[in-house]
Amino acid sequence: MRLGNSAEALEAAKRAVHLSDCVLRLCITVAHLNRAMYFACDNVLWAGKTGLLPQLDQNKWSQRSFRYYLFALILNLTRDAYEIRLLMERESRSISAKGSLASPSALSPGPENGEFSPPGLSAPPFPAVPVLTARLQRQLRLLVSVLRSNPPLLLDLLKNLCDVFIPLDKLGLYPTSPGFVGACGLTSSILSILTILYPWLKLKP
Repeated sequence: MRLGNSAEALEAAKRAVHLSDCVLRLCITVAHLNRAMYFACDNVLWAGKTGLLPQLDQNKWSQRSFRYYLFALILNLTRDAYEIRLLMERESRSISAKGSLASPSALSPGPENGEFSPPGLSAPPFPAVPVLTARLQRQLRLLVSVLRSNPPLLLDLLKNLCDVFIPLDKLGLYPTSPGFVGACGLTSSILSILTILYPWLKLKP
């Protein structure tokens, strides 16, 4: 029975209500509520399989439980993406500040610093392909740097990405092979064990 898990998810939702960041408060609270509903549906399924509820439509309740599970994972991934964006913005500001201190010319007037271009030298309406490629490479390097310096966030992201394929497959939204689903479940379990063995790897709050 997962009654304990349902109660734990509800308690976690009550704690998340008091978070100061409104995005984290919404994502974490609603995710925990959906986890509680997922465990509750799982308990009903258990009762049907053991014969306590012989008339139970197990397929219907299974689909319902996986929908709650999927929504919880989507919210978890949204929370991860939001935290990554915040950390990338913070890292980018830090790099820009260090660059400004290292090279005073970065503060000189110019189009890149928000100044007007000289007459007759208007900027192109769309950035060139090499400029976009360089910008994308900088963002990827920044993303890798942020994830490497934040192992709890990296583990949580990997775990949620592995878990999300399970309800997608069960609901028929993105069918995959049983082997792939099993590998995702095994990887997620290993990552969960790591957070138990090393509590500092667990993403907070």
